[in-house]
Amino acid sequence: MYPIIKPLLFQLDPETTHHLSLKCLRFLHRYHCGFLLKGKHNCANNNQSGNNNRCTTTLMGLTLPNPIGLAAGLDKNGEYIDALAMLGFGFIEVGTVTPLPQAGNPKPRLFRLPAQRAIINRMGFNNYGIDTMINNLANSQYRGILGINIGKNAATPMEKAVDDYLICLEKAYPYASYITVNISSPNTHNLRSLQNASELDRLLNHLKNRQAQLATQHNRYVPIAIKIAPDLNEEQIAAIADVALNTQIDGIIATNTTIDKTVLGEHKLAQEVGGLSGLPVQIQSNHILRQLSTLLDSQIPLIGVGGITSSADAAEKIRLGATAVQLYSGLIFRGPQLINECIHACNQLK
Repeated sequence: MYPIIKPLLFQLDPETTHHLSLKCLRFLHRYHCGFLLKGKHNCANNNQSGNNNRCTTTLMGLTLPNPIGLAAGLDKNGEYIDALAMLGFGFIEVGTVTPLPQAGNPKPRLFRLPAQRAIINRMGFNNYGIDTMINNLANSQYRGILGINIGKNAATPMEKAVDDYLICLEKAYPYASYITVNISSPNTHNLRSLQNASELDRLLNHLKNRQAQLATQHNRYVPIAIKIAPDLNEEQIAAIADVALNTQIDGIIATNTTIDKTVLGEHKLAQEVGGLSGLPVQIQSNHILRQLSTLLDSQIPLIGVGGITSSADAAEKIRLGATAVQLYSGLIFRGPQLINECIHACNQLK
């Protein structure tokens, strides 16, 4: 279906297409038409017959039906989890969500670059707030592996950023399989400063202390991962690895979008403010992944994301040290079949 409808969708404004696509997906789910989107290599949460047991992957102590996940950003409020699950993802991450609702940055704020298989966004953590998300999750039928990606409100001063993360951590904890701390979006002012070693150490110590309290309170341990930027030099990566090891963080997602658009050359969108995702971020994301894999020596699991537009791209991230991968921009250009292709390719590595 997707190759047929893609030209029509690409005639619309990207943000309009985003919302329309999710509503169409929910329609297909509601009327049990998900079979139209599933491929022969699908390893869905409730379909692990035959040789599909090779799909199973352990990540941060969690058992995934397969190692192909959905990255945060597609479903910011947890409204479409049931519909997204029918596509065959091994795990789904929703958000980024903040303590209070916020509109995000002014429109237009989402741009397609089809020839480059890339997206530029400056959404700015637009979401309905953690309370609305929790209500959506409580009403969902999904019982698979769910990540909740948390952030700070734009209006919250940086010196109080920890408070926002703690609020989201506490409210998300009962509903999450794991929680991702987003410290790498380029679209919230100064957010990336939290990747500095001293700031990161302070943030993670607060979160790990609260995690221990919540684990006792709920009699259940929910892992915490951090999501980092691709725009880091080797010294910064090494510092993040040291902090991650010292604080015993449960996982690292590498990487978010890049602010470096030099690869776009003279393209008319090269000067647009926002994070660049898709194929152009692949090389730098893989470089970060490779260095972290060496520094961490399997002590902290890695999730590879950034520039996956083919099954070979997903397999390469696994070879570089990722336990699992996540898709987003590649889905825009390839459609749901990309999920099935990536599952198949990663299985061949086992």
